[in-house]
Amino acid sequence: MSDVWTSAAVFETNLADLGRKRQGKVRDMYDLDDSLLLIASDRISAFDVVLPEGIPGKGYVLTQLSKFWFDRLWQEGGLVPHHLRTMNPEEFPESCRPHVDLLAGRSMIVEKADPLPVECIVRGYLSGSAWKEYRTQGTVCAQPLPAGLRESEKFPEPLFTPSTKATEGHDENISYDTMKDLIGEELAEQVRTVSITLYQRAAALAEERDIIIADTKFEFGLRRDTKQLLVIDELLTPDSSRFWPKQQYEPGKSQPSFDKQFVRDYLDSVGWDHIPPPPHLPDEVVAQTSAKYREALERFLNP
Repeated sequence: MSDVWTSAAVFETNLADLGRKRQGKVRDMYDLDDSLLLIASDRISAFDVVLPEGIPGKGYVLTQLSKFWFDRLWQEGGLVPHHLRTMNPEEFPESCRPHVDLLAGRSMIVEKADPLPVECIVRGYLSGSAWKEYRTQGTVCAQPLPAGLRESEKFPEPLFTPSTKATEGHDENISYDTMKDLIGEELAEQVRTVSITLYQRAAALAEERDIIIADTKFEFGLRRDTKQLLVIDELLTPDSSRFWPKQQYEPGKSQPSFDKQFVRDYLDSVGWDHIPPPPHLPDEVVAQTSAKYREALERFLNP
């Protein structure tokens, strides 16, 4: 495999011999009949818009960090299964073998599932859009909070704040009651419990590595045969989470981070209104973002 840090790789994949392709904001997905091939590109999105530039090494980081969490968080048991089958190219179907150099390190074979129409966000700290809402309304995703909280302050207990999963445009926060209406009360309760458990396990593991997970997003699906709940998509990556260095944590202000908040901050600094088309990222922003992703991976894999 070529050096993943030197250029933005797999910005587009066109592996016609692998069959039907679907493209998300970051991932390319190929239908392999009894499974899916997911390829994490180096595309980056911000405010639900894909940016013109890729981030070198980003897809590799997303895949390797997801593998780390899939390997570690299920050791204790007590969770619903996840969709990962293998990330080892030697175990991929024969049809994938001609593309092994491209796929190695940034792809996975996963079980097919029917995705739930919600994203499951768990917040441990008051940051990002939650802080903006709290400042003006005293709530987070319409949940009332005590007065006087500071930016980046830790909540007494993690907050579960679901949102819609928009195929186009922006996701929208929804109440837990709305989520129950969408997927049913029993399934909603299971999803909420698993989401909070995953967050708490991950947060404890991250703190051993001097990293705070301020918030993160989980996605779920149902097995097509048994309708059993599965954890799907990526897991606890810099794309789906806010990672802060624990030793520099100081409530009352924004925190340095190992995620794409750096890109969001740049886009806001140039006055972009979050409506396409997005502005280009300067070379130094691309390079610094790549370095942040790489540091996040190294901190978790080499504590």
